[in-house]
Amino acid sequence: MRKVVVTGYGVVSPVGVRVDSFWNALIRGESGIDLITHFDACGFDSQIAGEVKNFDPSSFLSSKEIKRSARFVQFALCAAYEAFKESHLDVNNFDPFRIGVIIGSGIGSLEIIEEEHKILLSKGPKKISPFLIPMLITNEAAGVVAITFGLKGINFCTVTACASGAHAIGEAYRVIQQDNADIMICGGTEASITPMGVGGFCALKALSTRNSEPQRASRPFDKDRDGFIIAEGAGIVVLEELEHAKKRGANICCEISGYGATCDAYHITAPDPEGKAPAKAMELALKEAGVKEEKIYVNAHGTSTPLNDKMETIAMKKAFGNYIDNVVVSSTKSMMGHTLGAAGAIEFVVTCLALKNKIIPPTVNLDNPDPECDLDYTPHKARELDVKIGMSNSLGFGGHNASLVIKELK
Repeated sequence: MRKVVVTGYGVVSPVGVRVDSFWNALIRGESGIDLITHFDACGFDSQIAGEVKNFDPSSFLSSKEIKRSARFVQFALCAAYEAFKESHLDVNNFDPFRIGVIIGSGIGSLEIIEEEHKILLSKGPKKISPFLIPMLITNEAAGVVAITFGLKGINFCTVTACASGAHAIGEAYRVIQQDNADIMICGGTEASITPMGVGGFCALKALSTRNSEPQRASRPFDKDRDGFIIAEGAGIVVLEELEHAKKRGANICCEISGYGATCDAYHITAPDPEGKAPAKAMELALKEAGVKEEKIYVNAHGTSTPLNDKMETIAMKKAFGNYIDNVVVSSTKSMMGHTLGAAGAIEFVVTCLALKNKIIPPTVNLDNPDPECDLDYTPHKARELDVKIGMSNSLGFGGHNASLVIKELK
C-alpha cells in the first residue's frame, strides 16, 4: 500500500491567520473567543463566538473577486495558498490530473442566503444576485481552489457536519493510497457566524450562554461546561505519496497512517452515550496505523457540551483499553471555539504541529474537572512531550465519526 505524508498546511482561525501565529497562540493558551461583532447579537441567548480577526482577502483576491466569493471560500483559498507555500509545491511541474482537491464544509454560506433572502422579500426575485448559488453551495471551496491552482484530478466536497474536514483528509488519504492521485489538497472551511447560524444553534440549546466571560466560556471536560462556542476558519493540508514527496525534495512533516470512519446511527444531534461508534472509528484508525501501546497524543473533538465530553471520554477508554494511561489528550476548542466543518482539518494541523514541535497544546479553562471525564487533558498549560504518534477525532451531527492517526516518519 502506498504511504502518504503531510508536506504542507495552512490555517485561518480565531487565534491566528497563518500557521506560526496560530500555533504560538495555542501553546500560550490564548483564547480567540469574544463578543460577536459580525452582527448585533443582543437578542440572542449566546452572544459570543470565535471570529477570525484581521482577515484581509485583498492580498490574494481582486475587489471584484472578493464581492463574488463567500467568506468560507476566501478562508479556504487563503489557507491553501499557505499550504502550497509551506509545501514548496509548484504544480506546473506535475500532471494536473494527478493532483486532486477535497474540501469539506458543514454549511456553506448562510451569510449570502440571508443577504439575498432580504433582497428577495424587499425588492423581488429579479434583484437576486446571479452569484447567489455559486456563492452559497458547499462545493465551491473545492472548486475555487482547483480553478486557482489548475488542479484537474478528483474533486469533491465532504458534508458531514463537524466531521467534514476530517472526512476530507481521510478520503484524500485513501485516494493517494489507491493510486488515483499523487498529491491531494484537502481540509475544511466554515463561516457561519450569522444571525441564522447562531440563532439556529441557540434554538438547539447547543451554545454556551456564558456571555459575561467569553474567553472562559469554552471549557471542555469541565463540570461547569454549558455548550460549545460557534467559530469560523479553515484548515488546508497537502498530502502526498511518500516517494513522490522524496523525489521532489519536499519538507515532510509526518506520515498519515490510519483513518477510521463510522456512524452512531442513534440520533440527529445527540451522541450515543455509550460511545461505541466513535470508539470503533478510533480502533480502525489505530489498527491501520499499527499502533500498539505507544505514547499517543489525542486532539479530542472536545466540544464543551455536557453530552459530547462525557461520551468521548468513554469512547477513548473503549478504544485504548488497558493502555489508556499512555494517552495524552487536549481540546484546542477551549481556545478557538468550534469551527464546525473546518474543525477536523484545523485540529489535524494542530496534531501535526504537536508532533513536529514536541509540545502538547493545553485545554484551557479546565478549572473543575468533571469526575466522569477523568483522563489526562493537559489542563491550563502546554506541555513538552516527545510524542511520535498523534490522533485527531471529529464527531458530527447525524452521528458521523472520523479518526485520523499520524506518525513521525522513520
